[in-house]
Amino acid sequence: MSDMHPESADSGRRTRATIADVAARAGVSRAAVSKVFNRTGSISAETTRRIQEAARELNWTPSATATALRRSRSQTIGLVLDKPNDRVDIGFGTASFLAGIESELAPFDYGLLLYAVGRDPAAQLAAYRRVAETRRVDGMILTDGGEHDPRFDVLADNRMPAVLVGTPFPGTTIAHVESPNPEAGVEDAVRHLHQLGHRRIAYIGGTPGRYQSEARRAAFRTALTTHGLTPLADVFADYVPERAAEETRRLLALATPPTAILYASDAMAIASIRTAAEIGVRVPEDLSVIGYGGADLGEWMTPALTTVVRDAEQRGRAAAITLLRLLGEQPQGDAVLRNPELVLRASTATIHS
Repeated sequence: MSDMHPESADSGRRTRATIADVAARAGVSRAAVSKVFNRTGSISAETTRRIQEAARELNWTPSATATALRRSRSQTIGLVLDKPNDRVDIGFGTASFLAGIESELAPFDYGLLLYAVGRDPAAQLAAYRRVAETRRVDGMILTDGGEHDPRFDVLADNRMPAVLVGTPFPGTTIAHVESPNPEAGVEDAVRHLHQLGHRRIAYIGGTPGRYQSEARRAAFRTALTTHGLTPLADVFADYVPERAAEETRRLLALATPPTAILYASDAMAIASIRTAAEIGVRVPEDLSVIGYGGADLGEWMTPALTTVVRDAEQRGRAAAITLLRLLGEQPQGDAVLRNPELVLRASTATIHS
C-alpha cells in the first residue's frame, strides 16, 4: 500500500483521508474502524492496533460532531463555578482542578463547559435544572456537597450522570471521589502548632452548610480537644480572601489575640499575612499561619507558606475518570485519592509569648 495520502483523481492534489481509506489500509471493514474510534463493539487488540496505525499514517481522525450525533451525546461535561462577587475568581486550586479534568476528558473528545453562578441557592439550583433538562451536557461534576443537597435530586430525576468531588452528607446517594481520610491535614496542622507551643489557635474556614467546610471545622475542634485545648475563634469566610483578611484583622485586635491561625485555603492565608504585616504583626515571630490547598505560589512567598497540600489536579482527574466510566468510557487512570499532607515551610514557628 502507498504511504501517500489519497489523491483526487482529477487534480492530483491531496485531499483529506476518509474512513474508507483507513479501512482499506488496515484491511478491515468501515464498521470495524467505526467501532474502534467510537469505542463500541468488540474488536481484537491486533485489529485495533492496525486500525489506529492506519489512521495515524493517513492523519485521519473522526469528526467529533458526527461522533456526538451518532451517539446522541454532546461530548461535553458540565461544571458549575461559584461566583461569590461581581467577577469569577479562578483561584490556585481551581485552575489545577480544571487542568486535571481536561487532561482526562481530552483523549475521549469530551469538552468541559463551565457555568458561573452566584451563591444564591435558588439561582444555583435553577442552573443545574436548566442544564439537566436541556441535556446541554452528558454529565456533571459537582463540588462541595451540602446537607439535603437538592442538586442531587434534580440530576437524578433527569437521569443526568453526576460525580461529587468530596464526601456527601450521610444518607445521600451519589457517585463521589474522596481520599480515605480527607481531614488528615487539619489534624496534622493542629498537632504541629501544639508542638510549637501554640495554645491560642483560631480557624478561618470556608462556606457554612457545605460538607467540606463543616468537616474541616469539626476536625479542627476535635484535634484541639485531643490536645486539651478549645478554639480561640472559629469563623467562616466563604473562601473569599478579602473576608479572611477582615476576620484576621478583627482577631488580631483582640486583647488576647491568637498566636496561630489555620485557614481553609491558601488564598485566604496569603491575603491575611499581608493584613498582619500592615498592622505590625510579624509572621511567624508573632503569628504562625497555615494555609490549605498547596498552591505553588505559597512556596515563593516571604515567608514561605506552611500549608496542607491537597492535590487539586489529582482530584480533577479522579472526578473525570469516574464520570467517564459512568458514561460507558474506559479511561485507564486511577480514581483513588491521596490523603492531604502537611508541608512545613517558614510561616510557622515556636511561640515565645
